[in-house]
Amino acid sequence: MTTLDYLIVALYLFSIFYIGIRYRDRSSNFSIFMIAGRKVGLSLGVATMLGTELGLITVMYNAQTGFKDFFAAFHIGLFALVVTMFIGVTGIVVVKLRELRVKSIPEYYQIRFGNKVRIVGAIILVVGGILNMGLFLKVGAIFIQSMFGIAESELVLSVIMIVLLTMVLIYTTLGGMISVIITDYIQFIVLSIGMILSILFSIYHLGWLNIFTQVEMLAKDPSVIYDPIQSRGGFYITWQVILGFVSAVIWPTAITRALSLDSSETVKKQYLWSSVSFLIRFMIPCFLGICAYVHFNGIAPESSWEGLAMMPRYLSEILPMGLLGIMAAAMLAAFMSTHDSYLLCWSTIITNDIIDPLKGGKLTSSQKINYSRIIIVVLGVYILYWGLMYNGNDSIWDYLGITGAIYFTGAISVILFGVYWQRASSAGAMASLLGGLGALLGLEPIRNSVPMISSFKPEEIGLMTLGLSILLMIVFSLLIPDRKEARQ
Repeated sequence: MTTLDYLIVALYLFSIFYIGIRYRDRSSNFSIFMIAGRKVGLSLGVATMLGTELGLITVMYNAQTGFKDFFAAFHIGLFALVVTMFIGVTGIVVVKLRELRVKSIPEYYQIRFGNKVRIVGAIILVVGGILNMGLFLKVGAIFIQSMFGIAESELVLSVIMIVLLTMVLIYTTLGGMISVIITDYIQFIVLSIGMILSILFSIYHLGWLNIFTQVEMLAKDPSVIYDPIQSRGGFYITWQVILGFVSAVIWPTAITRALSLDSSETVKKQYLWSSVSFLIRFMIPCFLGICAYVHFNGIAPESSWEGLAMMPRYLSEILPMGLLGIMAAAMLAAFMSTHDSYLLCWSTIITNDIIDPLKGGKLTSSQKINYSRIIIVVLGVYILYWGLMYNGNDSIWDYLGITGAIYFTGAISVILFGVYWQRASSAGAMASLLGGLGALLGLEPIRNSVPMISSFKPEEIGLMTLGLSILLMIVFSLLIPDRKEARQ
């Protein structure tokens, strides 16, 4: 990193803090703070959705997957393209939720199944969600440490995590959803430029045909280079399709974007236009991971954490002055845009769907904003703690999938059956949501400590949990049907 590179990074960070302060006064209303007053148009909605979903954690785990699974890893992006395009054409679930004018998934739980389901569903959502983002900060620090060539030590990593967290907390608490959307838009532009230039320079540096040739020469098993079924198996592929659907429809940070748009028709267009970008957001980082594999001659990392560092190390070695600074700024943009969206999402859900209902819905808008800002800081302290103490060796993608499953395996059943099956009951919804907690068994430390399940893969436990949640939804809905007054 040269002086020019550091100046580029500093200029970006300054602009982010300016935006956080500039738009503080425009988030005095909780609806604006949480979902930007539902006034986001199509072009900004598409850009901010991609900006949120193309975070540093996304770039890092996809690069890690590309480094490990080569071109077979592109299947993740393909499934994301197909699923998101299908949602854009049909409007399945998302249009219904937008028409109900809810601000969150738990609000829908209350409309369909009652207040108790809303509170329990929100608690489970938050448990899964904050576990899911628990490693974001550590992954971001590993990127900075690797790309900037900073000495590798636990102390240095901790300091980087604290600095990054402080920056995110300041501007997220200041601005709310408006500043998040605007910074996502800036991040979308900066990251797009950085990623495209890095791809072009990688091709120039390594040679297009040479990349394929070297992968085929270096891979221990050439049969898995292009075939994800050979590489991972049928259960894994099925799991990826479900994750593609979840990330677009059920996952709160994505659905919050849909609920922020100005109309149901705009929601469908957003998903349709975003589908191609969802493909790109997976393929480009995967390709950079493959390039890192070729650059380092197929040297296998000793651990999952070391594997995460291969892509930023590669970029730091091949990118010229100026471009390295742009890429570093782009990745910091990706880091911050994801953190601000997730922290805002979980904090407002805790306030809107747990605290406010428990207080009888009597919180004022300013009280909700104050609660949310306090919770953002508390969640920030949590992700710092979790990132420092968690030592699992599963890939980051597997970790994200199984922690997200704590929430979405139950939520899929509750939302789909709630929308499309009239006999779905609050008892079935409650049982399904609680059934999703079974995904906790898929976390590596828990999985390895229970002999009966230690041989299972995360995706296998996830699929079993999803099957259990669906079964519980159907059985309890049939056994304990709702009366109309029971939903109030």
